[in-house]
Amino acid sequence: MMSDTGSGVEPSPVQNISAQYAKIQRQYQQILDRWTPHVLQRWLSTAGLLVVFMLRIIIAQGYAVHAHAIYLLNLLLAFLQPKFDPSLQDDLMADEIEEGGDPVSPLPSQRDDEFRPFVRRLPEWQFWLSSTRATIIALFCTFSSAFDVPVYWPILVVYFFTLFALTMRRQIQHMIKYKYIPFDIGRKARYGGAK
Repeated sequence: MMSDTGSGVEPSPVQNISAQYAKIQRQYQQILDRWTPHVLQRWLSTAGLLVVFMLRIIIAQGYAVHAHAIYLLNLLLAFLQPKFDPSLQDDLMADEIEEGGDPVSPLPSQRDDEFRPFVRRLPEWQFWLSSTRATIIALFCTFSSAFDVPVYWPILVVYFFTLFALTMRRQIQHMIKYKYIPFDIGRKARYGGAK
């Protein structure tokens, strides 16, 4: 019997498995590609998953969620931060000056009036995808008693909100110092249209 490859050799089980895995990966990527333009629907579905996750926690009366919450906070901070941090650029310029280098950088600096779009360290798509995956994994973890760690939850809640307040305060101070806003606020400018 001849195989699809035309070589007359039957594919090995490992090749079959890798072909099936590649097929599943392509189907998964197609689903993700279809979701890409639907920002509001993506975030609403993730919010729905978070509600289901919280309901599962309430019903199960247990399961520490601090790791999931801290991971989501870490993702939020990466989403709010610029990809090219101006404070690091200032440090590099100061180091070069100390080493006797030219204090004038050939690249534009934040002091120029040149327009620079805000480029996130973590793009919105990756933020959504990572938070959705983490929520799904955390939801499945609630069905196993191995992840039910006995903790005094009020301490974790206070810890999370303290961590959130401190990191957001630091991030907002960074945004004020380097004069950037990670969101589109106000009227959108149209380019190439009649004025």
